[in-house]
Amino acid sequence: MEVDFIKYKLQFIKPGGTSRGVLHTKDTYIIRWASGLKIAYGECNMFRGLSYDDRPDYEQKLKAVCLQIPSKGTEIMEELNEWPSIQFGVETLLKDKRNGSHRIIFPEAFGPSGFSIPANGLIWMSNKADMQAQIADKLKAGFTSIKLKIGAIDFDTELELIQLIRSQFKATEVEIRVDANGAFTFEAAKEKIKRLSDFEISYIEQPIRAGQWQEMAALAADSPVKIALDEELIGIVDAARQRELIDTIRPQLLVIKPALIGGFDRGDSWKRHIESLGGSWVITSALESNIGLNAIAQYAAKERSAYAQGLGTGQLFSNNFPSPYTVDAAGLHFDPFKSWDFQLLS
Repeated sequence: MEVDFIKYKLQFIKPGGTSRGVLHTKDTYIIRWASGLKIAYGECNMFRGLSYDDRPDYEQKLKAVCLQIPSKGTEIMEELNEWPSIQFGVETLLKDKRNGSHRIIFPEAFGPSGFSIPANGLIWMSNKADMQAQIADKLKAGFTSIKLKIGAIDFDTELELIQLIRSQFKATEVEIRVDANGAFTFEAAKEKIKRLSDFEISYIEQPIRAGQWQEMAALAADSPVKIALDEELIGIVDAARQRELIDTIRPQLLVIKPALIGGFDRGDSWKRHIESLGGSWVITSALESNIGLNAIAQYAAKERSAYAQGLGTGQLFSNNFPSPYTVDAAGLHFDPFKSWDFQLLS
């Protein structure tokens, strides 16, 4: 039995615009455990410039972990608290191996016909005309939850795009959520959130940069739009520190990205904290390949929140691994009659 990894460069079909810049490619690491004819897979989705474990010795650490997995098994998980993306990949690998190397990570997620999860339609940052075209495509396709990344172009232009949706659909017909990726200052965020509230926005993700707990708490306490924490959760690996963050900021929602926070046990911990305050959560992918997306989708399917999840990113890449998943306006769907194809890894 042998565990190894492959560094894999995902290619965007169309460049993805965020407040941190435009993405053309995305590196990820696929780990494999071969046992006879069966191969289990996991994905260590280290996100450059964002992951807590974005370090120069990342590949050295991953190589060492691969050597230890066959002898240590699940015992290695506690040693990976400072390496959340590796923790996520190893947890997925071990669950896949346990369940027979058939990409079944959470068996309880499946029914006779697979499963489906409501998902939002994502609008990437770009120029006004392109974003307007993206919105038109999503609305024409029938999406009832639209997420716009904001903070990189003129805010008045972004409001015009939101107004474009609201002029056609009421809030009861199409939900709008926005993601600022920490782009605003505290004072600017207060003013912008007030203006956003005119359009019945469902929630805003990470309006200010992570680490400003008191400022974020002030926003959450007085905001006419629900505040969701996203990047704020990255690097908080201790349960007591998690509790402190939630008790201090008291947000209305958490955006849980398993690859960035350290996997599914860590996600469950965050869920318990926010639910204890009466809040809710959304499970979101972070530009994984279909290997990581598969694990996240099953995790999201086994316990639902009241919101559409953020799981439509698998269609963004030209060289993703063919899988049983499809995405449409009704959400993300697992078709048990379709199969996986990993020839791109050979």
